[in-house]
Amino acid sequence: MIKIDLSGKIALVTGASGELGRVIATVLAQGGADVAIHYFRNRERADRLALEIKKLDRRACVVSADLGEAASVRSMQKEVEKELGAPDIIVNNAVSQYVWKPVLEQAIEDYESQFQTCVLQNVLMTQTFVPAMIRKKWGRVIAINTECAMQNFPTQSAYVAGKRGMDGILRVLAREIGPHGITVNQVAPGWTISERDRLNGTEQQPDYDKNVPLRRRGEDIEIAHAVAFLASDLASFITGTYLPVCGGNIMPTI
Repeated sequence: MIKIDLSGKIALVTGASGELGRVIATVLAQGGADVAIHYFRNRERADRLALEIKKLDRRACVVSADLGEAASVRSMQKEVEKELGAPDIIVNNAVSQYVWKPVLEQAIEDYESQFQTCVLQNVLMTQTFVPAMIRKKWGRVIAINTECAMQNFPTQSAYVAGKRGMDGILRVLAREIGPHGITVNQVAPGWTISERDRLNGTEQQPDYDKNVPLRRRGEDIEIAHAVAFLASDLASFITGTYLPVCGGNIMPTI
């Protein structure tokens, strides 16, 4: 029987206290991984998630860091290694929020925040955690991108700029560290249904759904399943990919 088996692996999920991050961390634990739960502000949610993961008989620890600051990321590394060991899998999922506006009206600070979250997060996480993967000759770098990076719709400029920047870095990285047995991939969700949607009854969005070939929004668990697949040995020969998980709303072409 084929199954996702992450037994013996250590995963670090950034933004794990958020809507999607909590589901990704839980699914990786269900696959057998021990999980380091990164948060920035919401310690309470991170602690609750750690308790849930421990109920799955997996180890978990809670860590905080400013992912745009090298010293903060290095401090997080020391804490994770002390509690669990060096991560085999990193999932760069953390995001920063802002108001979407036309380019002519968008604040420069919004572009800077997206650069910090998207580009610097991936650079600093790589520089900090990949050396241990190189020593092991095994590792997984997985980043959460977005369908918006291909759509380039009005008011998305700061978000798209950050996400397209991280795409370039990760594709170069895939070539650079592939010889060490480490894969680098991106998962690109569409507008995803989260627990907040389920509580608010906002799962259906007709204006969006009608343009998706599968005629619905994706579920957070479906995004997490794609991450778990890329983290597993089932995806051992896949690297450098930008994988849309959006019901066909975008389709990269050849």
